[in-house]
Amino acid sequence: MQTRNFGSTDIAVSPLGLGTVKLGRDVGVKYPEAFTIPDDKTAAELLALAKDLGINLIDTAPAYGNSEQRLGPLLTGQRNNWVICSKVGEEFDNSESRFDFSAKHTRFSIERSLKRLNTDWIDIVLVHSDGNDLDVIEHCGALEELEKLKDRGLIRAFGVSTKTVEGGLLAAKQTDAVMATYNLSYQDEQPVIDYCRSHNKGLLIKKAFASGHFRQEGEDPVQQSMDFIFSQPGVSSAIVGTINPQHLIANVAAVKKALAKS
Repeated sequence: MQTRNFGSTDIAVSPLGLGTVKLGRDVGVKYPEAFTIPDDKTAAELLALAKDLGINLIDTAPAYGNSEQRLGPLLTGQRNNWVICSKVGEEFDNSESRFDFSAKHTRFSIERSLKRLNTDWIDIVLVHSDGNDLDVIEHCGALEELEKLKDRGLIRAFGVSTKTVEGGLLAAKQTDAVMATYNLSYQDEQPVIDYCRSHNKGLLIKKAFASGHFRQEGEDPVQQSMDFIFSQPGVSSAIVGTINPQHLIANVAAVKKALAKS
């Protein structure tokens, strides 16, 4: 897969990114089927396959259990091969999420992620919104702190993983990027996608398959979903959190077909 510019930044991302929640957390998730967190050997093989398929974008977060801690050793010696997207604001402890969007916690979270990931920089950092997007963006201090961390070279780009149209639009105006929900079952955030396209902002798509819940009889749901998502020229990359090698191969093939049509 050919990489594409991530908005107006100097970051180039593959159109498909590998989500890694399933490398670190198997409780409190919304997938329709239970799964087993893969061991290190299986996880390393999955990352190697992703790289061979042309994927360079990895999505992780402190809220994804021990995903960051596992990725650090797994990516040893490969840092320059990957664009890492992580997050701040949400913690997951004792099977519960809690949120802290203060400048102090944002700085702490980034410094911790750098250690966990065994890296000197994180390419993309998103504020992991709790749904109160406007309050998080306007009043909590996280974005201002991320701007400072970007100036220090600890991160290369930042934005917000939003849950509302209003939040997505404001995040796109004030930051480098937005992560928005968009799939065949949910298109409410179309205005965010349109704004990112017209203003050259990085746009990551989450829940491309509605967290595995989308089904349509007589159709290939993977191909149908990727055709739909990549008919939108503003999309930088779709994040798909699979630990199944065959699913990953099928996802990449579907993206390639979708891009050939677009």
